[in-house]
Amino acid sequence: MPRTPTVSTTSIRRTSCPYPGCLKTFKPGNTSGLTRHVKAIHHKIQQPPSNPTPASPPPASNDSDDQEMRHDFTPPSPQDEGPERQPTPEPELPRHHKTFHPHLTGTPCDENGHDLPNGTPPPPPPPPINAQNPWAPFADQVAFCMANLLFKQMEASKADIDEIMECWSLSLMGTDRTGPFSDHDHLFNSIDAIPFGSAPWKCFQTADDPTLPPTAPSWMKERYQIWYRDPDVVIANMLSNPDFAGEFDTRPYVHLGADGKRRWSEFMSGNYSWNHATKIYQDDPTTKGAMYVPIIVGSDKTTVSVMTGNVEYHPLYAMIGNIHGGARRAHRNGVIPIGFLAIPKADRQYDGDVAYRNFKRQLYHESIASILRPLKPAMEVPVVRRCPDGHFRRVIYDLAAYIADYPEQVLLAGVVSGWCPKCTALSSDLDGLNARPRSQEYTEKLSDEFGGEGTRLWDNWGIDESVEPFTTEFPRADIHEMMASDLLHQLIKGMFKDHLVDWVGEYLELTEGSTRAKEIMDDIDLFRIAASPQFPGLRRFPQGRRYKQWTGDDSKALMKVFLPAIAEYVEDDVVKCIAAFIDFCYLARKSDITEDTLVDMQAALTCFHTYRQVFIRAGVRENFNLPRQHAMKHYFDNIVAFGPPNGLCSSITESRHITAVKKPWRRSNRYNALSQMLLINQRLDKLHALYADLVFRNLLPPSHAPRPEPFDGGDEDEGPVDDNRVLAEVVHAVTRKPLAMYSRDLYELAVDVDQPTLPELTRRFLYEQLHAGDVIPDNIDDCPHIDSNVYVHHSAIAYFYAPSDISGIHGMKREHIRSTPSWYGYPRRDCALVVEDADKPGFHGMSVVRILLFFSFTQSGVEYPCALVHWFNRYGARPDPKTGMWMVKPDNRGRDSREPYLSVVHLDSLFRGVQLLPVFGPDPLPKDFHYSDTLDAFDAFYVNKYVDYHAYEMIF
Repeated sequence: MPRTPTVSTTSIRRTSCPYPGCLKTFKPGNTSGLTRHVKAIHHKIQQPPSNPTPASPPPASNDSDDQEMRHDFTPPSPQDEGPERQPTPEPELPRHHKTFHPHLTGTPCDENGHDLPNGTPPPPPPPPINAQNPWAPFADQVAFCMANLLFKQMEASKADIDEIMECWSLSLMGTDRTGPFSDHDHLFNSIDAIPFGSAPWKCFQTADDPTLPPTAPSWMKERYQIWYRDPDVVIANMLSNPDFAGEFDTRPYVHLGADGKRRWSEFMSGNYSWNHATKIYQDDPTTKGAMYVPIIVGSDKTTVSVMTGNVEYHPLYAMIGNIHGGARRAHRNGVIPIGFLAIPKADRQYDGDVAYRNFKRQLYHESIASILRPLKPAMEVPVVRRCPDGHFRRVIYDLAAYIADYPEQVLLAGVVSGWCPKCTALSSDLDGLNARPRSQEYTEKLSDEFGGEGTRLWDNWGIDESVEPFTTEFPRADIHEMMASDLLHQLIKGMFKDHLVDWVGEYLELTEGSTRAKEIMDDIDLFRIAASPQFPGLRRFPQGRRYKQWTGDDSKALMKVFLPAIAEYVEDDVVKCIAAFIDFCYLARKSDITEDTLVDMQAALTCFHTYRQVFIRAGVRENFNLPRQHAMKHYFDNIVAFGPPNGLCSSITESRHITAVKKPWRRSNRYNALSQMLLINQRLDKLHALYADLVFRNLLPPSHAPRPEPFDGGDEDEGPVDDNRVLAEVVHAVTRKPLAMYSRDLYELAVDVDQPTLPELTRRFLYEQLHAGDVIPDNIDDCPHIDSNVYVHHSAIAYFYAPSDISGIHGMKREHIRSTPSWYGYPRRDCALVVEDADKPGFHGMSVVRILLFFSFTQSGVEYPCALVHWFNRYGARPDPKTGMWMVKPDNRGRDSREPYLSVVHLDSLFRGVQLLPVFGPDPLPKDFHYSDTLDAFDAFYVNKYVDYHAYEMIF
């Protein structure tokens, strides 16, 4: 029944604002007032429902969508639903909270599926297989650690293992002790004896067709092998892995921030999980209390060797949406290969053959359906599984999302290439306004009506009627709904590299002529892009970008430095178009997306669509009917459904290729390589499972890398840190030995580093530290003397919270800020951000400095880590309208403005490093220009907000 609206003192029934905690009411039918209120107060993305939220689920029916979760709809709370409905509590002010699904609640149970009382602790873990030796089947800790080191970390060959064991035995000659293993067979047999953590590989193959004529092509007669392992066993292993405890959601939820706005950070925060959990309960109320387990599938062809016959594999991966995205991206056995699909081969004469194309598609779908079929019983009736927290729960599976690039999406959805697998937009008008979401039901109705009428479905609706998607035999599964957005192939490699970068080259040819365009492109490629100053984690292009094999990392690196390189060579609309596109990418890449983020993404998409018209005006394009660009429109619905796209990006499966396919292939002898690769994967899974079990029993430390010691670590400029969360911290890097080239006396040091004002600036700094808030005296004699030793450091390490970048288990990242006279033969003086006003947001409260010297000293028992810096002034009151980046100029004073403005600052005032990119101007760079001179050679710079995701999210 509907919730009773608020009643005013005049007994007029008024409509309540549907936003949780909001007390505002409106006259009946005053939808315009409600709309204005929501847009002004709650900043909703689209108009919320004008009717009150239903207090209980409607009766299950085919045409009811009352429980469909939209981004402007907050689900009813558990207190409002079901027969045990309690009196409505007094309204509360908006606060940060999560509303969990009221029916599929993930209630702990015993091994027999009986619910446990609230607060019941989890049962004790199963005892080790050997009560006297918890390291079994290994002899002891040394044996296990050695096996883990040699097989997993070092990937040692059989010969190397034998040699190491032989040397170990020789070192023990004359004693009664032996090495942990006699040879590689002994080590491998010990790994194989681990009794848990892996699912054995199996094989099925296609059956012969006795009706085929003798003249049938070989691809028809061949018996194809498909290797797989039971996905139910694989998922049970994931669910029971204690390594995921604390990074695991047991029920769908809606997350509202402290501002009352919706947030999406994990898969279970999306509408897909909520809506499907609701449907499961409506179809079968006995599932109440079960745990919803959304299954994510991904597949992608990969080539392991181009030089030796173009060897390809087509792995199929399984994940579950309960595991947090960070754990899936961190290679912690949250992404598991469950199959290797067959890749039919044929002569070139069959490249355009319809029968061959249909055969490949049918084999593909039937193979995936066969591999996933063991999951089907648990999609209808819950099964009991142990979870990472140690509790048992009744779980129900559901096919939820599929990760694939566009060519594979076409294959999966059974659509024609050039059409959208998510909506019905015409391939000749992909940005048309009349498109509706595709669905399996819609396809079936069209096929019933127009199937068998030649190419009518193909031409008019982009449907390949020869394809029956594998999802048709699984409950609640619709391949069109499951299709996830793909940041890597749609945006980073597809649009940026294949579209925009190439379009810039074509634009220059059309506007400048072929000869002049080549000169400009050489200056952009070979000099401007190569002139980017060094920065931690930034891939450099010392020889430009003209090479054949592009990776996603190459595209991401170029994206960070591309705009300043082209800014003076193309018209403003080209720069604005690319800037809007990069903004969209960085917003979509965030790990925590809010309603405001979606508004910003829509603004960026609108700008991109507006400014890309420059390529039509210049003659580069006739239209923009490009599926990858059209896919940007679906990011909003997919975020609302699945959470942040970076948790479902094909970069997850591509990076998993390295450990599951490419490295095992390299370790094989290339003969029947697949069987060896499968065995390697199985052994790696077993080692990982035993390690996690030993960690759970407190016999080993966590497998995640500890926080590195703050030593000056060569070229280890950046990386993830598994440390407790802090917003930001900068510490000096500890040198492995004193820097003997520097004097320990402050005045002599000033001579060594050619900074004559260093003693005065340091004394004024110390006065400021000792007399906070006082005016620093003009007379230097009133400032304290520094008689202690002064120590120079060549770098500092910034630690900061950066969950959208590659980070540690708490979202922490580290990067080096360097100031050294020689870095690979050239001086390097990095730039950093100084916090001047913590109350102002982002860059408004910061300034840019260049680090000329890191040093420290002690005064009266207090250590002062500090830096000598050259300040930069902000140029303009707002970011540059073309690039969207702030601009700065070196703060030089004195006669002819050539004296740099210097000061000494405490390391605590530094926030993190920052990269400056030159404002190049219209002239080409000299051919002998070196990037180490960049920060000294130009008068103005862009503050690079794209250098990493933390810079984009936190600073700008």
